[in-house]
Amino acid sequence: MSTRAGFVALIGEPNAGKSTLLNRMVGAKVSIVTHKVQTTRARIRGVAMEGEAQIVFVDTPGLFQPRRRLDRAMVAAAWGGAADADVVVLMVEAHRGLTDGVIRILEGLGDIGKGRTVALAINKIDRVEAQVLLGLADKLNNAYDFAETFMISAEKGHGVDTLRQWLASEVPEGPWLYPEDQIADLPMRMIAAEMTREKLTLRLHQELPYQLTVETESWEERKDGSARVDQIIYVSRDGHKGIVLGNKGETIKSVSQSARAELTEFLGRKVHLFLQVKVREKWQEEAERYSEMGLDFKDGNA
Repeated sequence: MSTRAGFVALIGEPNAGKSTLLNRMVGAKVSIVTHKVQTTRARIRGVAMEGEAQIVFVDTPGLFQPRRRLDRAMVAAAWGGAADADVVVLMVEAHRGLTDGVIRILEGLGDIGKGRTVALAINKIDRVEAQVLLGLADKLNNAYDFAETFMISAEKGHGVDTLRQWLASEVPEGPWLYPEDQIADLPMRMIAAEMTREKLTLRLHQELPYQLTVETESWEERKDGSARVDQIIYVSRDGHKGIVLGNKGETIKSVSQSARAELTEFLGRKVHLFLQVKVREKWQEEAERYSEMGLDFKDGNA
């Protein structure tokens, strides 16, 4: 039996469930999942096996109206991920329906979709009645000629196997792109930084999570099989540093403990994690910070 391999881009509005679906498909946590919007910054690739097919998922940042340089770079990365893929899956939240944001994405698909298979996945189907679902599917298919429509719940797993099997049949024939046991092509340093950023995002509120970034400064393999990981949390202002540290350092301690526990579980060995908070007022204007996140600084130009 011949092998297949190809890239699948998941696109949609922020919070549509793309990261949850990616993690469900791959069977491990490779993408940051939080209740906050716009948390996926880089195009994180997760690799799923289905029979003789290897599906490489490109989880793109949510598509939204950009205001800042970082926003613009994220939106450019999302469309870039779709343009590079063999198959594109547009994810729409069942209970939110045909929003202005979804309409803008459908308009943007006009060019990207040419010569490319585009499928629709209506997510969070457990939140609406069947009638509403069917009506939404009709509206979306009238607005764009989708190759196939799937009703899924990424969180609960409903319909995900069917979608994965279909994607396996759609990717081109050819050799696998990654070793069979590899689940992501991101460097471990970046995955570790994303895990810490997720914990910060969950702990902190309002705008602050988008005013910070995490970088893995060093990664040292130790003789006893453990790893020492040093990370820097960059914030834009002095006041933000105090918020990240928390009263008597409680916030940073809690973040460090939960990030360390997750990283230890992910790697299957002991991890010593050390976090530092530094103020860099203009980190959102520094090309180096963007490349650490897997984004293109130039894409942020207005």
